[in-house]
Amino acid sequence: MPKVDKYRGKVKEELEGLTIEEFMPLLTSRARRALRRATTKAGQLRKLIKKASKLKSTNPGKVIRTHMREAVIIPAWLGMTFAVHNGKEWKSVVITVDKLGYRLGDFSHTTGRVLHSGPGVGATRGSKFIPLK
Repeated sequence: MPKVDKYRGKVKEELEGLTIEEFMPLLTSRARRALRRATTKAGQLRKLIKKASKLKSTNPGKVIRTHMREAVIIPAWLGMTFAVHNGKEWKSVVITVDKLGYRLGDFSHTTGRVLHSGPGVGATRGSKFIPLK
């Protein structure tokens, strides 16, 4: 049996038809408060929602570049691709059902894993001969 993507008991087709107000009760309280604040004030998230809806109707394949890492992912964006800035570069985020309710910044990490090489110039004689893992 194929896996069906659901979010809180609703399939993708049902979710795409929901407005932001109908989607809010399905969210966690933190995401719900953030989305309510963003939609009541004339802020950057409101502009991003308007831009995304316009692009979805005209050119759904186009990537939307944004610095809005705190934007809560809504069902109207399903199937769209966002390029989220992580401070250095743009990370591509494809919106799927399992990413709903999270923030865009959760999928574009700002820090990377540091991989150090061997001991440096100032290392003591004894530590120079420790094998690397």
